[in-house]
Amino acid sequence: MAEKNQQVYPLAPANGYTRSDAESLETADELKRKKRIKLAIYIGIFIVFQIMVITAMSFTVMKVKTPKVRLGNINVQDLNSVPATPSFDTKFTTQIRVKNTNFGPYKYDAGIVTFLYQGATVGQVSIPKSKAGMFSTKKINVEVNLSSSALSGTNLGSEMSNGVLTLNSAAKLTGKVELMLIMKKKKSSTMDCTMAFDLSSKTLKSLQCK
Repeated sequence: MAEKNQQVYPLAPANGYTRSDAESLETADELKRKKRIKLAIYIGIFIVFQIMVITAMSFTVMKVKTPKVRLGNINVQDLNSVPATPSFDTKFTTQIRVKNTNFGPYKYDAGIVTFLYQGATVGQVSIPKSKAGMFSTKKINVEVNLSSSALSGTNLGSEMSNGVLTLNSAAKLTGKVELMLIMKKKKSSTMDCTMAFDLSSKTLKSLQCK
Protein backbone atom coordinates (compact mmCIF):
# COMPACT_ATOMS: atom_id res chain seq x y z
CA MET A 1 0.00 0.00 0.00
CA ALA A 2 2.86 2.34 0.71
CA GLU A 3 4.08 1.96 -2.86
CA LYS A 4 0.65 2.87 -4.32
CA ASN A 5 0.41 6.08 -2.31
CA GLN A 6 3.75 7.49 -3.45
CA GLN A 7 3.48 10.71 -5.49
CA VAL A 8 5.28 11.06 -8.84
CA TYR A 9 7.08 14.35 -9.47
CA PRO A 10 8.24 15.53 -12.95
CA LEU A 11 11.94 15.54 -13.51
CA ALA A 12 13.56 18.97 -13.37
CA PRO A 13 15.73 20.15 -16.28
CA ALA A 14 19.37 19.18 -16.01
CA ASN A 15 20.38 22.85 -15.61
CA GLY A 16 17.72 23.45 -13.01
CA TYR A 17 16.00 26.21 -15.10
CA THR A 18 12.43 26.03 -16.43
CA ARG A 19 11.52 28.29 -19.48
CA SER A 20 8.20 30.05 -19.08
CA ASP A 21 5.76 31.01 -21.90
CA ALA A 22 6.50 34.71 -21.30
CA GLU A 23 10.19 34.16 -21.90
CA SER A 24 9.48 32.22 -25.11
CA LEU A 25 7.26 35.06 -26.35
CA GLU A 26 9.98 37.57 -25.53
CA THR A 27 12.51 35.58 -27.56
CA ALA A 28 10.13 35.46 -30.55
CA ASP A 29 9.67 39.24 -30.39
CA GLU A 30 13.43 39.68 -30.30
CA LEU A 31 13.82 37.60 -33.45
CA LYS A 32 11.14 39.62 -35.21
CA ARG A 33 12.88 42.84 -34.19
CA LYS A 34 16.19 41.62 -35.58
CA LYS A 35 14.50 40.65 -38.84
CA ARG A 36 12.97 44.12 -39.12
CA ILE A 37 16.38 45.69 -38.50
CA LYS A 38 17.94 43.53 -41.21
CA LEU A 39 15.13 44.41 -43.61
CA ALA A 40 15.61 48.12 -42.91
CA ILE A 41 19.36 47.77 -43.53
CA TYR A 42 18.75 46.00 -46.85
CA ILE A 43 16.26 48.67 -47.93
CA GLY A 44 18.73 51.40 -46.97
CA ILE A 45 21.53 49.73 -48.95
CA PHE A 46 19.21 49.39 -51.97
CA ILE A 47 18.22 53.08 -51.80
CA VAL A 48 21.87 54.17 -51.56
CA PHE A 49 22.73 51.94 -54.52
CA GLN A 50 19.92 53.43 -56.60
CA ILE A 51 21.08 56.95 -55.75
CA MET A 52 24.60 56.04 -56.85
CA VAL A 53 23.31 54.57 -60.13
CA ILE A 54 21.15 57.62 -60.87
CA THR A 55 24.03 59.96 -60.04
CA ALA A 56 26.39 58.02 -62.31
CA MET A 57 23.83 58.08 -65.12
CA SER A 58 23.33 61.83 -64.74
CA PHE A 59 27.05 62.35 -65.31
CA THR A 60 27.36 59.88 -68.19
CA VAL A 61 24.28 58.55 -69.94
CA MET A 62 21.99 61.52 -69.27
CA LYS A 63 24.63 64.16 -70.00
CA VAL A 64 23.92 65.53 -73.48
CA LYS A 65 26.89 66.61 -75.57
CA THR A 66 26.67 68.94 -78.55
CA PRO A 67 27.11 67.02 -81.83
CA LYS A 68 29.86 68.25 -84.15
CA VAL A 69 29.57 69.19 -87.82
CA ARG A 70 32.76 69.04 -89.88
CA LEU A 71 34.04 68.76 -93.42
CA GLY A 72 35.79 65.55 -94.42
CA ASN A 73 38.52 65.02 -96.99
CA ILE A 74 38.35 67.35 -99.99
CA ASN A 75 39.05 65.97 -103.47
CA VAL A 76 39.67 68.83 -105.88
CA GLN A 77 38.28 68.10 -109.35
CA ASP A 78 38.81 71.49 -110.94
CA LEU A 79 40.46 74.75 -109.87
CA ASN A 80 40.87 77.77 -112.14
CA SER A 81 42.34 81.07 -111.00
CA VAL A 82 43.29 84.35 -112.67
CA PRO A 83 45.20 86.66 -110.27
CA ALA A 84 45.12 89.58 -112.71
CA THR A 85 41.33 89.77 -112.81
CA PRO A 86 41.19 88.55 -109.96
CA SER A 87 38.83 85.56 -110.09
CA PHE A 88 38.55 81.87 -109.39
CA ASP A 89 36.19 78.96 -109.70
CA THR A 90 36.55 75.49 -108.29
CA LYS A 91 34.74 72.20 -108.03
CA PHE A 92 35.46 69.54 -105.44
CA THR A 93 33.84 66.67 -103.58
CA THR A 94 33.80 66.29 -99.82
CA GLN A 95 31.86 64.81 -96.93
CA ILE A 96 29.77 66.67 -94.40
CA ARG A 97 30.14 64.72 -91.17
CA VAL A 98 27.73 64.98 -88.25
CA LYS A 99 29.38 63.30 -85.25
CA ASN A 100 27.14 62.27 -82.36
CA THR A 101 28.76 61.06 -79.10
CA ASN A 102 25.56 60.68 -77.05
CA PHE A 103 23.68 57.65 -75.68
CA GLY A 104 20.89 58.27 -78.18
CA PRO A 105 20.30 59.42 -81.78
CA TYR A 106 20.60 63.05 -82.88
CA LYS A 107 17.74 64.00 -85.21
CA TYR A 108 18.44 67.26 -87.05
CA ASP A 109 16.60 69.44 -89.53
CA ALA A 110 17.81 70.38 -93.00
CA GLY A 111 20.57 72.96 -93.11
CA ILE A 112 22.96 74.80 -95.42
CA VAL A 113 26.75 74.91 -95.57
CA THR A 114 27.98 78.29 -96.76
CA PHE A 115 31.45 78.76 -98.25
CA LEU A 116 32.97 82.19 -97.84
CA TYR A 117 35.92 84.30 -98.85
CA GLN A 118 36.63 86.97 -96.23
CA GLY A 119 33.01 86.84 -95.12
CA ALA A 120 31.48 87.01 -98.60
CA THR A 121 29.53 84.01 -99.93
CA VAL A 122 31.09 82.14 -102.86
CA GLY A 123 28.84 79.04 -102.79
CA GLN A 124 26.49 76.84 -100.81
CA VAL A 125 25.42 73.19 -100.45
CA SER A 126 22.40 71.72 -98.69
CA ILE A 127 22.32 69.27 -95.80
CA PRO A 128 19.18 67.10 -95.93
CA LYS A 129 17.12 66.33 -92.84
CA SER A 130 18.39 63.14 -91.22
CA LYS A 131 19.81 61.69 -88.03
CA ALA A 132 23.11 60.51 -86.58
CA GLY A 133 22.80 57.35 -84.54
CA MET A 134 24.11 56.74 -81.03
CA PHE A 135 27.91 57.02 -80.96
CA SER A 136 28.10 57.31 -84.75
CA THR A 137 28.91 59.78 -87.50
CA LYS A 138 26.48 60.60 -90.30
CA LYS A 139 28.39 61.15 -93.56
CA ILE A 140 26.85 63.10 -96.44
CA ASN A 141 28.69 63.11 -99.75
CA VAL A 142 28.40 66.44 -101.59
CA GLU A 143 29.78 68.11 -104.70
CA VAL A 144 30.71 71.75 -104.21
CA ASN A 145 30.94 74.44 -106.88
CA LEU A 146 32.43 77.79 -105.86
CA SER A 147 32.97 80.99 -107.80
CA SER A 148 34.29 84.50 -107.11
CA SER A 149 31.84 86.13 -109.51
CA ALA A 150 29.91 87.82 -106.68
CA LEU A 151 33.02 89.18 -104.91
CA SER A 152 33.97 92.82 -104.78
CA GLY A 153 36.24 95.00 -102.66
CA THR A 154 38.51 92.19 -101.39
CA ASN A 155 42.24 91.56 -101.50
CA LEU A 156 41.71 88.40 -103.52
CA GLY A 157 44.28 89.47 -106.11
CA SER A 158 47.12 89.92 -103.62
CA GLU A 159 46.43 86.57 -101.97
CA MET A 160 46.21 84.72 -105.27
CA SER A 161 49.50 86.27 -106.39
CA ASN A 162 51.07 84.34 -103.51
CA GLY A 163 49.67 81.11 -104.95
CA VAL A 164 47.17 80.46 -102.16
CA LEU A 165 43.38 80.67 -101.90
CA THR A 166 41.90 80.59 -98.39
CA LEU A 167 38.19 79.88 -97.88
CA ASN A 168 35.90 79.26 -94.92
CA SER A 169 32.83 77.12 -94.44
CA ALA A 170 30.04 77.74 -91.92
CA ALA A 171 26.85 75.88 -91.05
CA LYS A 172 24.33 75.45 -88.27
CA LEU A 173 22.18 72.40 -87.60
CA THR A 174 19.30 72.36 -85.15
CA GLY A 175 17.86 69.17 -83.74
CA LYS A 176 17.19 67.01 -80.71
CA VAL A 177 19.10 64.28 -78.93
CA GLU A 178 16.86 61.46 -77.72
CA LEU A 179 17.87 59.61 -74.56
CA MET A 180 16.29 56.30 -73.54
CA LEU A 181 13.23 57.06 -75.69
CA ILE A 182 11.82 59.32 -72.97
CA MET A 183 14.01 62.43 -72.92
CA LYS A 184 14.63 64.89 -75.75
CA LYS A 185 17.21 67.66 -75.53
CA LYS A 186 17.53 70.44 -78.10
CA LYS A 187 21.04 70.88 -79.48
CA SER A 188 22.47 73.12 -82.19
CA SER A 189 25.65 72.14 -84.02
CA THR A 190 27.87 74.62 -85.83
CA MET A 191 30.61 74.29 -88.44
CA ASP A 192 33.64 76.54 -88.63
CA CYS A 193 36.27 75.25 -91.05
CA THR A 194 39.15 76.94 -92.87
CA MET A 195 40.68 75.49 -96.02
CA ALA A 196 43.64 76.61 -98.09
CA PHE A 197 44.20 75.64 -101.73
CA ASP A 198 47.52 75.59 -103.54
CA LEU A 199 46.81 77.34 -106.85
CA SER A 200 49.91 76.07 -108.64
CA SER A 201 49.31 72.36 -107.89
CA LYS A 202 45.51 72.79 -107.77
CA THR A 203 45.30 70.73 -104.59
CA LEU A 204 44.13 71.19 -101.03
CA LYS A 205 46.94 72.53 -98.86
CA SER A 206 45.26 72.39 -95.46
CA LEU A 207 41.90 71.94 -93.73
CA GLN A 208 41.17 72.88 -90.16
CA CYS A 209 37.84 72.70 -88.34
CA LYS A 210 37.07 74.04 -84.88
